[in-house]
Amino acid sequence: MLSQQQQTEEIQYIPPKGEFEIFRDEEHYREKMKEWGLSATKEVKKEFWYKDKTIQRLVTIKGYETFGLKTEFNTLVIEFQDGNLSCIHPAYLKEMQQASFGKESIWGEEDKGSEKSEPILEVHKKEPEEAMVANPKKVKEPKPKKERPAKVELPEEKVHFTGKVKQFAMTYNPFNEENDEVVVLEDVVIVKESPLELKYAWCSHSKTLKKFELAAGDLLEFDGKVAAKKLAKGKDVPEEFVIDVAVAYKINNPSKIVKL
Repeated sequence: MLSQQQQTEEIQYIPPKGEFEIFRDEEHYREKMKEWGLSATKEVKKEFWYKDKTIQRLVTIKGYETFGLKTEFNTLVIEFQDGNLSCIHPAYLKEMQQASFGKESIWGEEDKGSEKSEPILEVHKKEPEEAMVANPKKVKEPKPKKERPAKVELPEEKVHFTGKVKQFAMTYNPFNEENDEVVVLEDVVIVKESPLELKYAWCSHSKTLKKFELAAGDLLEFDGKVAAKKLAKGKDVPEEFVIDVAVAYKINNPSKIVKL
């Protein structure tokens, strides 16, 4: 193992680009750790290992960057003990916590499967006349082209929303392999000079939202950021938590919530 000075020189830092999202409070930190699959225990981890074959340093998570228009992605901003900041993917940091990391990391492996040749299938060839009888050619009628819905230009900054609680549902979280509770909203409108109707949207049923003791039919107005992120169905959930509509947009960090 290299000395700390040598390790510092070996690390390739990727500093964040300008300002980044920080955690509002301990509950927000707990929710994000669960979402990224970085802490499955009651006591939320505060320090994580950053390592490879020659480096092993403790880091803390200072915040995260959010990007993507069609789908929302997060990049973690971690701080080393010497104060240096760097960006890293949540799944990569999660993998670094494994004892075997650095020996055979799946992130550094080349595609071993590319060297394998495809199996050769033995095909029974029919005589021309027999093939024509067994597989007569059918004339396919051209299918009418489906009209694609126009793309919605979503604002990147925080905006004001109105909407109505449709239902509570469960969505599968692949990071922690559990179902998370969410709130599905309907009649969602982004309030601006030219109002933008989203129809349906969803957000996490956070501790903040639970304080309002929401019920289906409640009218709300609030601030938040929106991203194009489909709501996935939960696995083996009670019938009342099954999502019964297609929801294409997620609202992040709702604040200034007013129940009308």
